Amino acid sequence: MDESSLNESIGNEEERRKIINRLKRLEGQVRGLQTMIDSGKDCEAVLTQIMAAKSALNQVGLHIIGYSMKTCLVEDGEKTRDELIDEAIKVFLKYSSCVQ
Repeated sequence: MDESSLNESIGNEEERRKIINRLKRLEGQVRGLQTMIDSGKDCEAVLTQIMAAKSALNQVGLHIIGYSMKTCLVEDGEKTRDELIDEAIKVFLKYSSCVQ
């Protein structure tokens, strides 16, 4: 799962639909946050919703990584099993380092 693997699109229509649906829900959460701030909701309520939106976005990223590991890595017949695992770990660690 090197840079070229990461640049490949999610080829499965069902997977793309799942991801788009998750992102649409996230979009609604962000619009809700804007409404909460406009209407003067208290800081704790706003921060709770920010944490929920952040978690939802993290889940989308993890879903994409999982899909990629199940499909892209399996389809790469040019690399050894160990090379594929090393690449998968590298990508996961790169993504997970920004998830807090």
